[in-house]
Amino acid sequence: MKFVIAPDSFKGSLTAKQAALAMATGIRRVFPRAEYTLVPMADGGEGTVAALVDATGGQLVQVPVHDPLDRVVTASYGLLGTSNTAVIEMAAASGLQFVDAQTSNPLLASTYGTGELIKDAVARGVDRIIIGLGGSATVDGGAGMAQALGVHLLNEAGQELPHGGGALTHLTRVEMSELDPRLHQVEILLAADVNNPLTGSEGAARVFGPQKGATPAMVTILERGLAHFATVVKHDCCRDPSRKPGAGAAGGLGFGLLAFTHAEVKRGIDLVLQYTDFARQVVGADYVFTGEGQVDFQTEFGKTPLGVSRAARQVVPGVPVIALAGSLGSGIDALDDDFTAVFAAPSGAKDLHQAIADAPADVALTAENVARLIKRLK
Repeated sequence: MKFVIAPDSFKGSLTAKQAALAMATGIRRVFPRAEYTLVPMADGGEGTVAALVDATGGQLVQVPVHDPLDRVVTASYGLLGTSNTAVIEMAAASGLQFVDAQTSNPLLASTYGTGELIKDAVARGVDRIIIGLGGSATVDGGAGMAQALGVHLLNEAGQELPHGGGALTHLTRVEMSELDPRLHQVEILLAADVNNPLTGSEGAARVFGPQKGATPAMVTILERGLAHFATVVKHDCCRDPSRKPGAGAAGGLGFGLLAFTHAEVKRGIDLVLQYTDFARQVVGADYVFTGEGQVDFQTEFGKTPLGVSRAARQVVPGVPVIALAGSLGSGIDALDDDFTAVFAAPSGAKDLHQAIADAPADVALTAENVARLIKRLK
């Protein structure tokens, strides 16, 4: 009997690898002689680097970069073991973890550090870069990233704009003559799970700005700045990716990468499935286990468990797929066609701190109980 175990992380408690190990631990108590294939998953957000590095026997690279508020920090990205590919989570340099309620300011926050990670990967001679667009503290349209790569964003006096989305309304000219030429030889794939454009009612400022601490007045400034940025880029660079799906991802970083590099937006889960060689690993599976921290109505919109289920059933039609979650939300009845069953892992009522501490044991226990049911029904 073969079990394929391919969960995403349980955010705040288990990495994808830890979740997979916990599930395997529980199932082995019932089927100790079964075959187990563990494929930690992600969808382009937190855990993508770890999932792909683990799956390919790659390595982590640490780089000094600037965080969203221009403080020097150490961030890491991955080099895959099976291809000349780097994988970067933009949040590693430009994420919300670098700010708090007192320091968060989307008018000042910059993606410059993400550009520094890209620049380091290019200097190492990679052929391809996968960039996870999620968890950003920024709404600068990728302006800081572009500046780190050699793009000059100039005001009326010919001076470089300061970092942050709040400065974009002062942009007069975009100068690309010093953009790192090596970027033209690198394929860049943007892993995103949102299709928002750069501006408008569904754009980066109005939808995601408040999540990063933007007040209504800040949202107005950011929206105006992003729209102006797109206008100047269109005039000076003859490119206008502002309406492309994903341009608004990560505070508009999607737009900056589409405008200044040869980037293409992909669904994050599809990229992870491809680079973990999931289709090959699921061949012959009798059962597939997946999961993440919360399974609810949003799961059907391209989240990891859904991607795993559909990819598995393309290879092994009708294979039972079981999802385990830290919690279950509303709307899971919409998932009936994609999952054989969905289970919540916590063992009894407990506070958040205790639930996080108990997560490995609870996931293992739930997987064990599912395995016992499988054994009884065989």
